[in-house]
Order: sequence, then structure tokens, then C-alpha cells
Amino acid sequence: MGYEERNTWVGLVGSVIAMAVYTIAVLQQADGGPLTEVVWWPIMLWTIGIGVVVMIVSSILWGIVAGMRDPEGATRSDLRDRDISRMGSRVGQAFLAIAGVGVIVLCAIGADRFWIANTMFFGFALSAFVGGLASVIAYRRGLV
Repeated sequence: MGYEERNTWVGLVGSVIAMAVYTIAVLQQADGGPLTEVVWWPIMLWTIGIGVVVMIVSSILWGIVAGMRDPEGATRSDLRDRDISRMGSRVGQAFLAIAGVGVIVLCAIGADRFWIANTMFFGFALSAFVGGLASVIAYRRGLV
């Protein structure tokens, strides 16, 4: 497994874990009450910050282990990796654009800030997840 594919897997798994942790934390804080009364922003910022750090550390540790097994191939990427990365980014950006439109609509109808921020948060997370999933599928089945 190459450098780019390892990083794709780390991002894919990390985004799923971050979304799950954030959702559980917000639901626990709501404790059956309305979600709009939850103080969501510290949970969201901590989830993003810790998620980024965990993904960087995981990528570094996986790279060290891969480097011990194959010192020359551990950090190498080729044209196929770049094409797959570009394709995954394009797929992910489509979902980010959909979330952006959702945020505009929520602002237009005067929705609570909770829903606006969470639409954008899950738009970013879904963008990372779907883009990573498309990349992993391309690594396994090839680009069409």
C-alpha cells in the first residue's frame, strides 16, 4: 500500500470516527431536550482539532511502520496516485457544494445557528468521507 492510499484510509476512518464522536457528544449533552439548546461549538471545535491531530499522528505512525517494511516504497507516489487523489477531491467537493447550498437555504429561512453550523460541519465531514471512499474504490478497482 502506497503513501497516498495510506493517507486516504486514515482520512476515511478518521472522518467516520469524528462524525460519530461529535454526534454522540451532542446527543448526550442534549439529554432528550431540544438540540438547539446544546452548546455545540466547543464540542465541534474540539472534535475538529483532535480529529486533525489524531489523523496526522496516525498517518505518521503508519508511515513509520510501512517504512520499516519497505523503505523505498513507503513515501513514493506516482501518476496513478495523483489521478486518484484528484478524482476523490472532485467527488468530495460535490458534496461540499451541496452543503454550501443547504447553508444558504437555512440562512434564508432564518434557521437556528445550530442547524446552519451542523449542516456545514457534516458537509465537510461527508465531503471527506465520500471523497475518501471514492479514492479507496479507485485504488481497489482502478480508475474508469
